[in-house]
This record gives sequence, structure tokens and C-alpha cells, in this order.
Amino acid sequence: MQNQLLTPALISELVTQALNEDLNFQSAADGDITAQLIPETQQADAYVITREDCVFCGKELILEVFKQVDASVEVDVLVNDGDFVAANSQLFTAKGSARAILTAERTALNFVQTLSGTATTTAHYVKALANSNTQLLDTRKTVPGLRALQKYAVACGGGRNHRIGLFDAFLIKENHIAACGGIAAAVKQAKLNHPAKPVEVEVESLDELKQAIEAGSDIIMLDNFSVEQIQQAVEVTNKRAKLEVSGNMTIEILAEYAQAGVDYISSGALTKNVQSIDLSMRFNTDSV
Repeated sequence: MQNQLLTPALISELVTQALNEDLNFQSAADGDITAQLIPETQQADAYVITREDCVFCGKELILEVFKQVDASVEVDVLVNDGDFVAANSQLFTAKGSARAILTAERTALNFVQTLSGTATTTAHYVKALANSNTQLLDTRKTVPGLRALQKYAVACGGGRNHRIGLFDAFLIKENHIAACGGIAAAVKQAKLNHPAKPVEVEVESLDELKQAIEAGSDIIMLDNFSVEQIQQAVEVTNKRAKLEVSGNMTIEILAEYAQAGVDYISSGALTKNVQSIDLSMRFNTDSV
């Protein structure tokens, strides 16, 4: 899985921040008072399993956590980002200082359980769209500071990233339209300001849809439209713009909406309603 959103520098920064939460900005040796109960020379051989089926995500985070805690610990990640992993399968192993392994454990697992949860949910949504030409999009409803990670996890699950932030594409919503003086005025100004940026307009009725088409919108978001309204919207649009459906897109209704013929379905639930994957670290008893 190619990582286009996460740079090594960002991964390092996020891991440092996470470790500081546990270690109070101290070194691993000084900050983990429970690990200090273990003899400094004690070695261990550990492995981590998933207790449930999942789509794995977080390989580089695991490696960076152990690198920052103790680079001498030998870590072997046994799966790749985007791989389906069955319950009770091993994800990675760690061999070296028992103190270091225990200090790094929770930080590494926190990243993996969250990202794999997002990737797994996304994969379920993508499967529901398998018999259509509709693509699944994420949204900006992400945990502050973790957007790059969560959007990467969506990609690992087979979804497609919508705009990354407020800078790379226009999404003109109700309040933007009101403040600009209408759909036509908002779209015109957007194209004047940034001609190369895609312009998307959110509409709430077929009348607004027609205005957005006439204004030259690239993408039109149909907000909380019924299936019947979406079918009408597809006919009215007649491929003059891409159509996206948004608003309470649960996995149970995805296929029905996709069959109406829209290009995209976006769901904030992929990154907002995160159900973490249950993981567990175990020590090989003959290694301690």
C-alpha cells in the first residue's frame, strides 16, 4: 500500500506526541515506572494478535514506536497495510528488552487498533458497493491531528479520499451560498479564485441542482435526497457533472443508493464512528 499522505517526518512527530502522553516527556527508561520493576537486563520475545477479523493498517507506526522507545528491539511486522487478517492471527513480533517492549506496547496498539478499525469499516462499505460503479469517499470528520492517518486507513480499506482539507478543493455549502449571494455567484468566484481546483456544490433540492449544473459545478453533492429524488437528479444531470450522495449513509442502504447511478457516496462514519479492533500482546513464556 503506497503511503501518499504520511511522510516519515509526520509519522515520527505523531509517534513522539503519543509517547509523550505516556512518558510525560521523559525517556522510556525514566517515564515508565511500572516497567522499572523488571530487571534492566531482562529479555523477552513477544507477539501481537488480532482477536477479530480485520483489514490491517499501521505498519510504519509500529516500527516507529519501537524505534523511538528502543531501537535495539527487533520488530517483525508479519502483514502489510491493506491485508485482510483473520482473527487470532499474529500481526507482529518483538524481541529484545522486556522493559522496552512493554513500554512501547500500548502506544503501538493504540495506533493499529484505531487505523485497522477504520480500514476494516471502510472495507465493509466498499464490499456493499461491489456491484456498482459508485466510489466510496471519506470526509473531513476526523480526529483532530490524526487526519492523515485516518485518511490513509480509508485508502487501505479500499475507499477514496475526498478533499484533504480546506485548501485542495471547493465544497460550497448552504452558508457559503447564502454569504456569496447564490449558487451561480459562489461557483463563478471559485473558478476565478482558483481555476484549477475542483468545485463541488452541496444542494438540497432539484431546483438547486439545476442551478449548480448551469453554474458549471464539477461535482454536486445531493444532501439527504431520497432514492427517488436521486434517480430524478441523475436524469436531470445527464452526466453534465459528477454526483455525490451524502447524509446518513449507513452500510445497510449503500447498495440501494448506488444503484440509482451516482458517482460517489461519502460517509463521515468511516472516520467519525471508529470501532477499534481488539488486539492483544502475549509473551512467549520460555523467553522471560
